[in-house]
Amino acid sequence: MSVRLYAGGALALLFSVALLAQSNERVLYVNAWDEKTRAPITGPGVDAFAVREDGRAREVLRVSPATTPMPIAILVDNSQAARNHITEIRRALTAFVRGVEGVGPVSIIGIADRPTILTDYTTELKQLDAGIGKVFAMPGSGATLLDAIVEVSKGLSRREEERVAIVMLTTENIEFSTRHYQDVLEELKKGGAQLHAVLLNTPAGASLSDESRNRASVLDRGPRESGGTRTDVLASQAFQTRMLELAGILKSQHRVVYARPESLIPPEKIEVSPTKPGVEASGSPARGQKGK
Repeated sequence: MSVRLYAGGALALLFSVALLAQSNERVLYVNAWDEKTRAPITGPGVDAFAVREDGRAREVLRVSPATTPMPIAILVDNSQAARNHITEIRRALTAFVRGVEGVGPVSIIGIADRPTILTDYTTELKQLDAGIGKVFAMPGSGATLLDAIVEVSKGLSRREEERVAIVMLTTENIEFSTRHYQDVLEELKKGGAQLHAVLLNTPAGASLSDESRNRASVLDRGPRESGGTRTDVLASQAFQTRMLELAGILKSQHRVVYARPESLIPPEKIEVSPTKPGVEASGSPARGQKGK
């Protein structure tokens, strides 16, 4: 009798260990590009990326091209501070929306005075071109970039797609939003969007006001913590080139599947990095996964 009880206990223990050893498959959407040319990396294998959760290495199981739709919200600077750059901004927007054609619906939101939808989410180039045609510098207006990130993030949180993105095309001007950076970053996290910023550095960005410090913190931490990218330019003539590069990177995004051991506590930090020199990468978990 005692032997049978012991054997049963051992089998139960082995069964429990087997369950603990099982892994869940998790998905990341990863951007990868050449460090020097910023050309997107295509056709990577499972050895191209390293994934860590709270510092612990995870096994990459599969890497494939991302094919699910990705809504993209473009936040564009149409404040008074952008008045000398509007022509370049329009050219960059036109190039970008054509560069991401087929990826998913795109919306265009102006940030002057208050976030304003210039074109709602659509895949129609004619509608997007019409929205770009509405990009004018509003006299006497200030930028409300942080308000726009919060409002767009709340809207994206209601969408069902596995991947979404916010793209900012802006000068580094004076911020008129009064939001604290931590609140903005929290809403960005809830929305699950990768934040990609193309930013013109200007003297106005050196302001020491609370609004400017909050803006600077979001522009610094937002792209890094959301799995996005940040590109700084010294002249607005570079906007078109940088936006085309970003379009290529987003259109060549990768779906990375990795294994996570069973756990009751989800990780606080998920990191993806390239394994080969000369390559840069960023990424974020697929939205809607249970036990994030």
